[in-house]
Amino acid sequence: MKLAFSTLGVPGMPIADVVRLAAGSGYHGVELRSHPEEPVHPGIGLTERVDVVEQFKDASVEILSVAGYTKAAEPGDDEPVGEELRALLALARDLGAPYVRVFPGGGDRPPEEADAIAARRLAAAAPHASDLGVRLLLETHDSHPRGVDVARVLGLVGHRSVGAVWDVLPPWLGGEEPASTYAVLAPHLGYVQVKDIASAEDTTPLPIGDGVLPLAECVETLSRAGWDGWLSWEYEKRWSPEAAELPALLEPARDHLSWLLAQSA
Repeated sequence: MKLAFSTLGVPGMPIADVVRLAAGSGYHGVELRSHPEEPVHPGIGLTERVDVVEQFKDASVEILSVAGYTKAAEPGDDEPVGEELRALLALARDLGAPYVRVFPGGGDRPPEEADAIAARRLAAAAPHASDLGVRLLLETHDSHPRGVDVARVLGLVGHRSVGAVWDVLPPWLGGEEPASTYAVLAPHLGYVQVKDIASAEDTTPLPIGDGVLPLAECVETLSRAGWDGWLSWEYEKRWSPEAAELPALLEPARDHLSWLLAQSA
């Protein structure tokens, strides 16, 4: 498996510094948070996009994903959501990123209604994603926290260009075992986001291995299945200013994840 980290852990950091961190701490790739407060988002021009690509290429670091904030099942008309999806897909294509991450965002809608809306919008975007060579990935998050919740939507979509991100935290909070999450997401899985927290009541990010999330079980489940994708460390520093700074934690996290992979081999 390859290791990446998310720029959510270094909010607003210039791309040159992100690339230097990744290369210097032994990560294979980076998950780029796509937001106007970040250096990479759909509003940047072609020259800026080319510059980002060249910086990553020069350092032999891959751009794993454009991590967007579009909510597939949010209230309102379909077209604004479709526009956001197309913009994210174009950005990923220009950056050479294989994936675009999106959220469910169904809120308090009945599950069947949220499923249908998300599936309709994702299915509409799927042919365009296929044409661009990018996969849209729906994350286990908010209204659809478990693998079984995301799998319901993906079953309705039925297109290879729409898949899943397994964020290990929400399914665990929802009482779903890692083996169960993997079983339902395996046909759709793009990559896995790993993280650690103190408890279900205190979700402040911790260094990998210092918390309670069943990371060893997750890695073992993936290894036993022969899955050979990406583990991306999403350290949610952006939402927890009191958390320790990410850069100093990157190498220990890499070592711990590498150790887990070796133990499960």
